[in-house]
Amino acid sequence: MTDPTPATAAESACLLRAHAEDAYADELRALAAADDRPRPPRWRLSPWAVATYLLGGRLDDGTEISPKYLGSRRVVEIAVASLATDRALLLLGVPGTAKTWVSEHLAAAVSGDSTLVVQGTAGTPEESLRYGWNYARLLAEGPSRGAVVPSPVMRAMERGALVRIEELTRIPADVQDALISILSEKALPIPELDDEVQALQGFNVVATANNRDKGVNDLSSALRRRFNTLVLPLPDTLEQEVDIVRTRVAAVGRSLALPADVEALSQIERVVTIFRELRSGTTLDQRTTVRSPSATLSTAEAISVMTNGAALAAHFGDGVIRAADVAASLTGAVVKDPVQDRIVWQEYLETVVKDRSAWTDLYRACRELG
Repeated sequence: MTDPTPATAAESACLLRAHAEDAYADELRALAAADDRPRPPRWRLSPWAVATYLLGGRLDDGTEISPKYLGSRRVVEIAVASLATDRALLLLGVPGTAKTWVSEHLAAAVSGDSTLVVQGTAGTPEESLRYGWNYARLLAEGPSRGAVVPSPVMRAMERGALVRIEELTRIPADVQDALISILSEKALPIPELDDEVQALQGFNVVATANNRDKGVNDLSSALRRRFNTLVLPLPDTLEQEVDIVRTRVAAVGRSLALPADVEALSQIERVVTIFRELRSGTTLDQRTTVRSPSATLSTAEAISVMTNGAALAAHFGDGVIRAADVAASLTGAVVKDPVQDRIVWQEYLETVVKDRSAWTDLYRACRELG
């Protein structure tokens, strides 16, 4: 089977969000040209080049590789090294720790195709992990390979590529277990045809999961043993998280053609500080204890708050993001439970935000929202 036809530069420019292999095609080509290190079978890049693609750097010819993941180098190196083995990779962490983002870019760098994806939900059927049937052909021809509808997992096995399974723990436990034999035997039986699909070299699975949201199904010990589990941490420092939010909001702003000043750090620092304090249950100076809301308050949610603020500033303001632009989305991110979270938020406003003289505008904007 051949790889999907990549989008042209003009097509990618018109998309709301291009696939990683299209959005960063120039960087991937430059890395491939400069990469003289050993590559595992069917990998587009060597493990060193894959890590460089995710973490960023400068090539010998002067090409700048933008960082896709702002975090620990060792975390990325462990992830890439795991994929070079015959064990699957499970990216674990609280919501908003860039698990999906990292899995997409790993697939783009390793296989040149990040579109082989199974989205885990409570209703994901076993066919999504194995195969289904084209019932029109099945009735007309009887069981045949032409009547088989391959899952993304089967297609990845046939190509020797990476397949992504998003939110693995949302998939019902009995459906999850369909992966056990695939990961152990590297083969997918088709008993109706007395046949099987054997995985080509290069095949592997990158799964993501979290244990914070409702509707989570535990992985069986048999399935967990077949994954190398890597926990993606929250950003270590305020500065690192601010940098992540600023970079992602700027990228989203460009894709949405928002003329707002998304590079301004003042509002981003405030939002990230609030999220970190509410997550940890204490202010950054360790002087005041605060209650944590039910929301996870992830970095991804901070990005959403600032993006909404940029839209308000661009379309209903002068393009400069101010406290009033972020207040509504900020309140909405914190207050998920209309009773308990609202109490937590009001207490935080009165005991922390109100006492910070430089935050008077943010305090007033949030109070005006009730």
